Amino acid sequence: MPTPDTSTPHTPPLPYTPAYPIRTERLELRPVRAADFDAMYAYRSLPEVCRYLYTGPYEEDELRADLATKATRTTLRESGDILNLAVIVQETGQLVGDVTFVLTRAEHRQGRIGYVFHPGHGGHGYATEASRALLKLGFDDLHLHRIQAELDGRNAASARLLERLGMRREGHLRENEFLDGEWTDEVIYAMLASEWRRLTAPGEN
Repeated sequence: MPTPDTSTPHTPPLPYTPAYPIRTERLELRPVRAADFDAMYAYRSLPEVCRYLYTGPYEEDELRADLATKATRTTLRESGDILNLAVIVQETGQLVGDVTFVLTRAEHRQGRIGYVFHPGHGGHGYATEASRALLKLGFDDLHLHRIQAELDGRNAASARLLERLGMRREGHLRENEFLDGEWTDEVIYAMLASEWRRLTAPGEN
């Protein structure tokens, strides 16, 4: 059973703006821009990409409006605030996906992550690497206690990604979402700060 996390402040250090770009070994994460439209439309408009998502496929005008909103989400100030970040391969400068970090409940130090990637760039571990950067942001920078991810119960690839990150499957909500004319199950994965510390302790990776 995880050790209770009592070593960090009761509230995150808000307002919080990451030092952009957030760099990993191969990637950069930075706020989305209107200029990202073509690269994002290339995958956000694909039915196979959006099959298990809660939004999309996007029409052009829908995505332009969505990007205009998301481009303003660069700072976390209170519960419900969101960071929408483009994922760029450092070596090529190519946008391969986008990720989301939500400060769901600041007073309870909880957050949520999400991700969407171009299928043409699958198999390189980009989604795992970018998502791990979000966990680091949440646990190391914001001192969150718990971070979760929610997915369509049919999305086996996403479940495998979360398990590679070390997140635990905590819940299975039967017929919890009505998507594309049918009821679908929702699965919840989560990680606690104590689990993150164990995973990232020297010698563990």
